[in-house]
Amino acid sequence: MAASDLKLLGGWPSPFAMRPLIALNLKNLDYEYLEQNFPVMSELLFKSNPVYRKIPVLIHNDRPICESLIIVQYIDEVFTSGNSLLPSDPFDRAVARFWATYIDDKWYSALSGLVKGKTDEEKVTAMGGLTTGLTLLEEAFVKISKGKRFFGGETIGYVDIALGSMLGWLRVAERLGGCSNLMDETKMPGLYGWAERFCSDAAVKDLMPETEKLFEFAKMLISGQFSAHINNLK
Repeated sequence: MAASDLKLLGGWPSPFAMRPLIALNLKNLDYEYLEQNFPVMSELLFKSNPVYRKIPVLIHNDRPICESLIIVQYIDEVFTSGNSLLPSDPFDRAVARFWATYIDDKWYSALSGLVKGKTDEEKVTAMGGLTTGLTLLEEAFVKISKGKRFFGGETIGYVDIALGSMLGWLRVAERLGGCSNLMDETKMPGLYGWAERFCSDAAVKDLMPETEKLFEFAKMLISGQFSAHINNLK
């Protein structure tokens, strides 16, 4: 497929914009990437996503698809190259969608709470949510992976993309919260090894933002410089 048939509107700090990039790489697809520069977004973005006006947006044959997990599912359904990202078994597919939704609806709220929190109490609450969520995800990894390398088995799948896209911001959260490693090798050996494998995968390693660069961006968010545009990260 020609790159002109696939365009992705994204932004380097956004974990949500990273998701379709990983999916496109896993499917070995050619695409044109259109970086959106914070805090100014392009007219193409507003035209393509007039409801939420945020990234990411995949444009396939001039038709826009919005919301990161929906885009990943679309890529998986439309393009048969590479491995399937969602399980073929209906129950396993439902479980994968459950955990991806949990990551977005519950766990990400705690992660972003560390960035947006203005008081120590808010940050302590957010850190508690992060660690509790990671404990649940450790248990889920052991159960879902069935001893294999990823949530998706031997290759990166849907839940891997959903959680793995957050790892850059998790490192930032560790710095903001004064923690050395929230995915502790002793307490969370499954997630610890999984994160190492995920970040070193050829489809991911060049997409993961540098921690220092992301930390500096986070400080601008905390200062309120981009406060009106923080929702554009999702």
